[in-house]
Amino acid sequence: MPRPLAAEVEITPAGMRVAETPLFLDARRPRALSFVSHAHSDHIARHERVIATSATAALMAAKLGRRASVVTAPYGQAFDLGSLRLSLHPAGHVRGSAQILIRREGRRIVYTGDLGLSPSITAEAAEVVPCDVLILEATFGHPRYRLPPRAEALARVDAFVAAAFRRGEVPVLQAYALGKGQELIAHFANRGIPVRAERSIGVMTAAYREAGCDLPIPARFQGTVEPGEVLLIPPHPTKGCSLRQVPRRRTAVLTGWAVEAGAARRYGADEAIPLSDHADCEGLLRFAAATGAKRVYTVHGFCQPLAAALRAIGIQAQPLAKASQLELFE
Repeated sequence: MPRPLAAEVEITPAGMRVAETPLFLDARRPRALSFVSHAHSDHIARHERVIATSATAALMAAKLGRRASVVTAPYGQAFDLGSLRLSLHPAGHVRGSAQILIRREGRRIVYTGDLGLSPSITAEAAEVVPCDVLILEATFGHPRYRLPPRAEALARVDAFVAAAFRRGEVPVLQAYALGKGQELIAHFANRGIPVRAERSIGVMTAAYREAGCDLPIPARFQGTVEPGEVLLIPPHPTKGCSLRQVPRRRTAVLTGWAVEAGAARRYGADEAIPLSDHADCEGLLRFAAATGAKRVYTVHGFCQPLAAALRAIGIQAQPLAKASQLELFE
């Protein structure tokens, strides 16, 4: 007889864990064993053992060093962990990002991690995995977040760069070192536009290449930019990444938060363009419905508004609170 859902997954001070097993899901503190959905800093830690895709393992190693024992599996290939039957499936967020399907006593549980649903040059397309229970990340889970199609956002990036070149300015794009940085490098390579980048973006690009993504390594930014180059820096530049030697510049921050008023000012940029690696609220709703999940639990970000929006379309949904087990719907 299947165990009640409340006994399946629980929230602990160290993070989310599959109950009665050592398996954590994106634990943010070092654990004996954790699934890592992708290599962004808020989803990794120095675990003893990791379950991840080979691409995520390479990107983690670039950040943390090769310390963990890593269990890797190709997308879609099932493997056993004690009583659990596991498989990893593309999440569309960054290179190697994965959802995990957990089969236990006849029940299928999917934890998505961060989810991207727009076509990407450098990340594998997200897969809809049929399941009974869906644990859904809610980064942009509030209905007010409506992101434009990716092609439209990239067209705005192209227009920004072209206008800066016409005025004799250096176009400076603020983009995360892992994920968006590589997407932009690929985008500009396809257009024959050379890129110069802050060190961390170059390091992650080299790790992308190790993970099987054929990208040019950008020239390293060391204070100056050649005519006709685009400069990529993180939204919060690291020490030593000074723009003082680039006097004629115009800066755009590329983030999903750009849909909020005043985003450019908060990032210290001239313009904010809503280019994101995350699904917006409408995308999350469509994705949840497509999985066929009977119950959805929302985690992180705007988990309460997303749960309410799911209930409004007839899906049983509940935000997952900290330090409590998942509760049954009655």
